[in-house]
Amino acid sequence: MGIWIAIGVVALLLVWLIAIYNRLVRLRALVREGWSGITVQLRRRADLIPNLVSTVEGYAAHERGLLEAVTQARGAASAAKGVDATAQADAQMSGMIGRLFAVAEGYPELKADANFRQLQDELSGIEGELAGARRYYNATVRDLNSSIQSFPNILVAGPMGFREEESYADDVAALQAAPKVSFGGGR
Repeated sequence: MGIWIAIGVVALLLVWLIAIYNRLVRLRALVREGWSGITVQLRRRADLIPNLVSTVEGYAAHERGLLEAVTQARGAASAAKGVDATAQADAQMSGMIGRLFAVAEGYPELKADANFRQLQDELSGIEGELAGARRYYNATVRDLNSSIQSFPNILVAGPMGFREEESYADDVAALQAAPKVSFGGGR
């Protein structure tokens, strides 16, 4: 009778370890899926940038420095490896796109150009999807990391090669700071 109890306890322990391992594998797969979603949206944005630069270039040829900076930022974003480097390149690219649209504000004929408006709309859609992909990725990273850190999972995670993943951090200072709002006329 005692041997059957021991076999039953070992079997339950084995099933329990397998369940923990399978859950960690599933969470790691979700993190990888989330990262893939970010890279897809970054690639879509990077592919749109040359068309946007060409359109602006036709109207604002003297803005050559900005257009070259946007092109360089696109190259850096495409070459970035890892979560931190990609997040930094993404933030730089977002800043450059903002500057590009600020320049476009000074050219009414450019703002009225149908091709420019279409590119601007596509970019806006991609930015929305990219924000969603970032949120999804960070949620999956949170779930994986908290599962890895939880007891008893921590007993299985380390020995089985599971490591915490890095969150996608947006380090753009302008986005982190609260906006300054003034309703007074300087009184």
